[in-house]
Amino acid sequence: MLDIIVLGAAAGGGFPQWNSGAPACKRARAGDPTAQSCTQASLAVSGDGVHWYVLNASPDLRTQINQTPALHPRTGLRSTPISGVVLTSGEIDAITGLLTMREKQAFSLYATAPVLEQLAANPVFNALDRTLVPRHEMHSDQPVALTPAGFSITPFAVPGKVPLYAEQGENPAEIKTDGEFIGLDISDGKQHVLFIPGCAMMTDTLRERLKTADVVFFDGTLWTDDEMVRMRLGQKTGRRMGHMSVADTPDGTIATFANLNIPHKILIHINNSNPILLADSPERKQAKEAGWDIAYDGMRLTL
Repeated sequence: MLDIIVLGAAAGGGFPQWNSGAPACKRARAGDPTAQSCTQASLAVSGDGVHWYVLNASPDLRTQINQTPALHPRTGLRSTPISGVVLTSGEIDAITGLLTMREKQAFSLYATAPVLEQLAANPVFNALDRTLVPRHEMHSDQPVALTPAGFSITPFAVPGKVPLYAEQGENPAEIKTDGEFIGLDISDGKQHVLFIPGCAMMTDTLRERLKTADVVFFDGTLWTDDEMVRMRLGQKTGRRMGHMSVADTPDGTIATFANLNIPHKILIHINNSNPILLADSPERKQAKEAGWDIAYDGMRLTL
């Protein structure tokens, strides 16, 4: 069995973003039921309903835990059913929530070498006592058994780029597949759920892996590559930030997934500029007609 809860569906900044006066954010802030607020992207996964692992520790983690009864303390004055945290990148919206978990509570932390190096280079993360929070290095295509939770995770490289805060050199936006950005294959031995909250482009290798998925949570950051520039909400395109766009053709998500025959496809890590966050938008309708669900906070799947 795999029990999966979407803790947060939005990209960095959440929805509404704290400093955004864009029309969609105004609708969410006003309580419009067709513009539901979302916290920043994260999943909680369990194979036994008792032990839970958080995939990416978003800046909203405290709120997400409080809104999710399965993650509430169950015994004594200090406890948690969260056995560990698994990171897919060193992005701010994937690691900042670790600081919420600094209260001398034991859990395990899993990440690739580049991400662990980024954490080690920032002394603020020493607030996590390593005697209680051991850091485990993951290696591409090597399964990690998460016992007694009852499932395994297998990291795999996806095209991506270093976080904006870590950019340097002559080509800071270079797309790499060296483990800086990863996806996760979550499996109980029968079902395979792929979690890919960030992806810069489709490759033949990634396409072959996707064909094995029963469910995929995939990068839904932007609807079109230039939407933030066009809406005067930012200076960077999706490609510059290391994200595919949902509707761009022929290399957008809808087009590149069209013939993969994945039973259940879900867009996650959705930027506040992306109109699919609005239930009454034509873009949401187009995504649904192409076979995609839109993640939302509290969405739950049991496989």
